[in-house]
Amino acid sequence: MRIVVIGAGAWGKNIIRNLDELDALGGIVDGNAERLNEYGERYPQAALFADYRAALASDCEAVAIATPTPSHFEIAMAAIEAGKDVFVEKPLTHSSAEARQLVDAAEHRNVILMVGHLLIYQPAIAWMRDYVAAGEIGELFSIRHERLNLGRARSAENVIWDIGVHDMAIMLYLVGEAPERVRGTGHRMLGLEVEDEVHVHLEFANDVRGNIHTSWLWPETARRTIVRGAAGMLVYDEVAQTVTLHRKWIDADLQNHDEGSEVVHRGDGQPLRLELQHFMDCARERTPSRSDGASALAVVETLERINAAVAESSRY
Repeated sequence: MRIVVIGAGAWGKNIIRNLDELDALGGIVDGNAERLNEYGERYPQAALFADYRAALASDCEAVAIATPTPSHFEIAMAAIEAGKDVFVEKPLTHSSAEARQLVDAAEHRNVILMVGHLLIYQPAIAWMRDYVAAGEIGELFSIRHERLNLGRARSAENVIWDIGVHDMAIMLYLVGEAPERVRGTGHRMLGLEVEDEVHVHLEFANDVRGNIHTSWLWPETARRTIVRGAAGMLVYDEVAQTVTLHRKWIDADLQNHDEGSEVVHRGDGQPLRLELQHFMDCARERTPSRSDGASALAVVETLERINAAVAESSRY
């Protein structure tokens, strides 16, 4: 299988490298001639294109889009109409209306549309989903995500769209459905027109709650997921790549129980490789991906609801 990477910038270079190692790099598209020539020297087997339209006219079977989000819709729609399978970086689009058009077009043309919600492909996340579904921590109560750092602030999109999108995708993947109610508050500490810190509260069916805290302005690095149930709790430390089971709960008589904790799973440091291999497998077998267009649309719709909730809260 030959995949053309559209966009060879900061993240695109990682996709290029991984596809090359998977023997699937068919071409590279980039508007920067100097950078494109450098890639040509490094990957002589890859066709080089200055414009994505020329790549779509080639005999490649699929494309991987790693351009800025505002360009995703135009490029992905052109690729779908050209009959190419499409991998596109997160988020799918900044608009649920555009995302829905892409999902419908991909279904109509019978092409694979997969979105790069990278952390879903961390083995630890899939392990936690199966562990919770098996009832190992009892009834699911809540999921909390923290993604905090002295990060690279952006002026074009707020922090929930930039980095919180990872956690939103994980949340929907673990719970298995969209929230019934969304609340959110934001803070603009950096003088930008977008929020650099956002707190989100989600309410799902069966009384499950979700919380997300994201910030570009934080003194320490914290990237973790906390899953609480009636009979125990899980803590996924994304930095250390560990899942710790805490055998702690409070029973019906309000008695505390603490039977200790232990690391029950260690993750993998190469989710991008696993993600791209999954895309290739889905394209080959013509099966939906774990982060297909429909699931990515649900993420975008929820992010839009968060934006609306944050805007509403700022009125008071």
